[in-house]
Amino acid sequence: MALTTNRLTFAEYLKHDDGTDTQYELVNGELIPMSLGSGKHGAILKFLERSFDAEIARLGREWVALQSVVGVRSPRGNRWDTVRIPDVVVISLEQWRGLQNREAVIDLNEPSPLLVVEVVSESTKKTDYRAKHAEYNVLGIAEYWIVDPLISKITVLTFVDDWYEPAEFVGSEEIQSQTFPELNLTVEQVLKSNL
Repeated sequence: MALTTNRLTFAEYLKHDDGTDTQYELVNGELIPMSLGSGKHGAILKFLERSFDAEIARLGREWVALQSVVGVRSPRGNRWDTVRIPDVVVISLEQWRGLQNREAVIDLNEPSPLLVVEVVSESTKKTDYRAKHAEYNVLGIAEYWIVDPLISKITVLTFVDDWYEPAEFVGSEEIQSQTFPELNLTVEQVLKSNL
Protein backbone atom coordinates (compact mmCIF):
# COMPACT_ATOMS: atom_id res chain seq x y z
CA MET A 1 0.00 0.00 0.00
CA ALA A 2 1.45 3.34 -1.00
CA LEU A 3 1.23 6.24 1.40
CA THR A 4 1.32 9.07 -1.12
CA THR A 5 -0.24 9.73 -4.48
CA ASN A 6 2.29 12.45 -5.35
CA ARG A 7 5.48 10.82 -6.49
CA LEU A 8 8.74 11.90 -4.90
CA THR A 9 12.14 12.23 -6.49
CA PHE A 10 15.15 10.70 -4.79
CA ALA A 11 16.18 14.15 -3.50
CA GLU A 12 12.69 14.75 -2.06
CA TYR A 13 12.75 11.33 -0.39
CA LEU A 14 16.04 12.16 1.34
CA LYS A 15 14.46 15.32 2.78
CA HIS A 16 11.09 13.75 3.65
CA ASP A 17 9.97 14.13 7.26
CA ASP A 18 6.36 13.51 8.19
CA GLY A 19 6.96 14.07 11.90
CA THR A 20 6.72 10.37 12.77
CA ASP A 21 9.27 7.64 13.42
CA THR A 22 7.95 5.62 10.47
CA GLN A 23 10.65 4.27 8.18
CA TYR A 24 9.82 4.31 4.47
CA GLU A 25 11.13 2.69 1.34
CA LEU A 26 10.70 4.63 -1.88
CA VAL A 27 9.24 2.54 -4.70
CA ASN A 28 8.71 4.19 -8.07
CA GLY A 29 8.47 7.52 -6.30
CA GLU A 30 5.90 6.38 -3.73
CA LEU A 31 6.52 6.17 0.01
CA ILE A 32 5.94 2.66 1.33
CA PRO A 33 5.85 2.40 5.14
CA MET A 34 7.92 -0.45 6.54
CA SER A 35 6.19 -2.55 9.17
CA LEU A 36 7.99 -3.58 12.33
CA GLY A 37 7.68 -7.29 11.65
CA SER A 38 7.17 -9.95 14.29
CA GLY A 39 9.47 -10.56 17.23
CA LYS A 40 10.67 -13.67 15.41
CA HIS A 41 11.56 -11.54 12.39
CA GLY A 42 13.62 -9.28 14.64
CA ALA A 43 15.33 -12.23 16.35
CA ILE A 44 16.40 -13.63 12.97
CA LEU A 45 17.80 -10.25 11.90
CA LYS A 46 19.75 -9.81 15.13
CA PHE A 47 21.08 -13.38 14.94
CA LEU A 48 22.29 -12.90 11.37
CA GLU A 49 23.81 -9.50 12.10
CA ARG A 50 25.73 -10.95 15.07
CA SER A 51 26.75 -14.07 13.13
CA PHE A 52 28.04 -12.00 10.21
CA ASP A 53 29.90 -9.60 12.51
CA ALA A 54 31.53 -12.52 14.36
CA GLU A 55 32.63 -14.07 11.06
CA ILE A 56 33.88 -10.71 9.79
CA ALA A 57 35.98 -10.34 12.96
CA ARG A 58 37.26 -13.92 12.69
CA LEU A 59 38.32 -13.34 9.08
CA GLY A 60 39.83 -9.93 9.88
CA ARG A 61 37.81 -8.21 7.15
CA GLU A 62 37.15 -4.48 7.05
CA TRP A 63 33.39 -5.05 6.74
CA VAL A 64 30.33 -4.47 8.91
CA ALA A 65 26.86 -6.02 9.11
CA LEU A 66 24.05 -3.53 9.68
CA GLN A 67 20.38 -4.13 10.42
CA SER A 68 17.80 -1.93 8.62
CA VAL A 69 19.84 1.28 8.67
CA VAL A 70 21.26 1.47 5.14
CA GLY A 71 19.22 2.17 2.04
CA VAL A 72 20.14 0.99 -1.44
CA ARG A 73 19.06 3.12 -4.38
CA SER A 74 17.70 0.94 -7.13
CA PRO A 75 17.04 1.61 -10.80
CA ARG A 76 13.56 0.85 -12.10
CA GLY A 77 12.10 0.77 -15.58
CA ASN A 78 10.84 4.35 -15.50
CA ARG A 79 11.98 7.73 -14.25
CA TRP A 80 10.76 7.39 -10.65
CA ASP A 81 13.26 6.57 -7.96
CA THR A 82 13.39 3.52 -5.73
CA VAL A 83 15.27 3.08 -2.44
CA ARG A 84 15.18 -0.27 -0.63
CA ILE A 85 16.19 -0.75 2.99
CA PRO A 86 17.42 -4.34 3.34
CA ASP A 87 16.82 -6.17 6.61
CA VAL A 88 20.57 -6.80 6.91
CA VAL A 89 23.34 -5.44 4.72
CA VAL A 90 27.07 -6.20 4.70
CA ILE A 91 29.27 -3.39 3.40
CA SER A 92 32.88 -2.28 3.77
CA LEU A 93 33.81 -0.19 6.80
CA GLU A 94 35.12 2.44 4.41
CA GLN A 95 31.70 2.70 2.75
CA TRP A 96 29.94 2.81 6.13
CA ARG A 97 32.24 5.62 7.29
CA GLY A 98 31.41 7.49 4.07
CA LEU A 99 27.71 7.36 4.99
CA GLN A 100 28.24 8.86 8.46
CA ASN A 101 27.66 12.49 7.51
CA ARG A 102 24.87 12.11 4.98
CA GLU A 103 21.73 10.07 4.45
CA ALA A 104 22.72 6.41 4.68
CA VAL A 105 21.70 5.51 1.14
CA ILE A 106 24.09 3.78 -1.24
CA ASP A 107 23.63 5.61 -4.53
CA LEU A 108 23.74 4.10 -8.03
CA ASN A 109 27.30 5.30 -8.69
CA GLU A 110 28.67 3.74 -5.47
CA PRO A 111 29.81 0.17 -4.83
CA SER A 112 26.95 -2.23 -4.16
CA PRO A 113 26.70 -4.01 -0.81
CA LEU A 114 28.62 -7.27 -0.51
CA LEU A 115 25.52 -9.08 0.78
CA VAL A 116 21.89 -8.24 1.54
CA VAL A 117 19.31 -10.23 3.50
CA GLU A 118 15.54 -9.97 3.40
CA VAL A 119 13.39 -11.91 5.88
CA VAL A 120 10.04 -12.82 4.34
CA SER A 121 6.73 -12.06 6.03
CA GLU A 122 3.21 -12.50 4.70
CA SER A 123 3.15 -8.88 3.56
CA THR A 124 6.57 -8.96 1.83
CA LYS A 125 6.58 -12.33 -0.01
CA LYS A 126 6.01 -10.94 -3.48
CA THR A 127 8.41 -8.04 -3.01
CA ASP A 128 11.23 -10.15 -1.52
CA TYR A 129 11.01 -12.95 -4.09
CA ARG A 130 10.29 -10.89 -7.20
CA ALA A 131 10.83 -7.12 -7.09
CA LYS A 132 13.89 -7.04 -4.83
CA HIS A 133 15.33 -10.10 -6.59
CA ALA A 134 15.23 -8.20 -9.90
CA GLU A 135 16.42 -4.89 -8.44
CA TYR A 136 19.35 -6.38 -6.50
CA ASN A 137 20.32 -8.36 -9.61
CA VAL A 138 20.47 -5.18 -11.71
CA LEU A 139 22.69 -3.60 -9.04
CA GLY A 140 25.07 -6.57 -9.18
CA ILE A 141 24.88 -7.26 -5.45
CA ALA A 142 27.13 -10.30 -5.07
CA GLU A 143 24.89 -12.23 -2.69
CA TYR A 144 21.21 -11.95 -1.71
CA TRP A 145 19.69 -14.12 1.03
CA ILE A 146 15.94 -14.65 1.17
CA VAL A 147 15.18 -16.03 4.62
CA ASP A 148 11.67 -17.45 4.58
CA PRO A 149 10.37 -18.56 7.99
CA LEU A 150 6.92 -19.10 6.44
CA ILE A 151 8.16 -22.19 4.56
CA SER A 152 11.34 -22.83 6.59
CA LYS A 153 13.73 -22.22 3.71
CA ILE A 154 16.70 -19.96 2.97
CA THR A 155 17.54 -19.13 -0.63
CA VAL A 156 21.01 -17.79 -1.35
CA LEU A 157 21.23 -16.00 -4.68
CA THR A 158 24.77 -15.60 -5.98
CA PHE A 159 25.54 -13.13 -8.76
CA VAL A 160 27.13 -15.06 -11.65
CA ASP A 161 27.43 -13.80 -15.25
CA ASP A 162 25.00 -10.91 -14.72
CA TRP A 163 22.29 -13.10 -13.16
CA TYR A 164 21.45 -14.68 -9.81
CA GLU A 165 22.06 -18.40 -9.40
CA PRO A 166 19.80 -19.68 -6.60
CA ALA A 167 20.66 -22.32 -4.02
CA GLU A 168 17.96 -23.42 -1.58
CA PHE A 169 18.60 -24.74 1.91
CA VAL A 170 16.24 -26.35 4.44
CA GLY A 171 16.33 -28.03 7.83
CA SER A 172 19.76 -29.07 9.05
CA GLU A 173 21.48 -28.17 5.77
CA GLU A 174 24.44 -25.84 6.14
CA ILE A 175 24.00 -22.56 4.28
CA GLN A 176 26.59 -22.12 1.53
CA SER A 177 27.81 -18.55 1.10
CA GLN A 178 30.51 -17.19 -1.18
CA THR A 179 30.82 -14.10 1.00
CA PHE A 180 31.24 -16.20 4.16
CA PRO A 181 32.44 -19.64 2.97
CA GLU A 182 33.21 -20.87 6.52
CA LEU A 183 30.12 -19.49 8.27
CA ASN A 184 28.83 -22.90 9.51
CA LEU A 185 25.16 -21.98 9.94
CA THR A 186 22.19 -24.23 9.29
CA VAL A 187 18.70 -23.14 8.32
CA GLU A 188 17.40 -24.48 11.65
CA GLN A 189 19.88 -22.34 13.60
CA VAL A 190 18.79 -19.20 11.77
CA LEU A 191 15.05 -19.86 11.95
CA LYS A 192 15.09 -20.93 15.62
CA SER A 193 17.25 -18.03 16.74
CA ASN A 194 16.31 -16.37 20.01
CA LEU A 195 17.76 -13.43 21.86
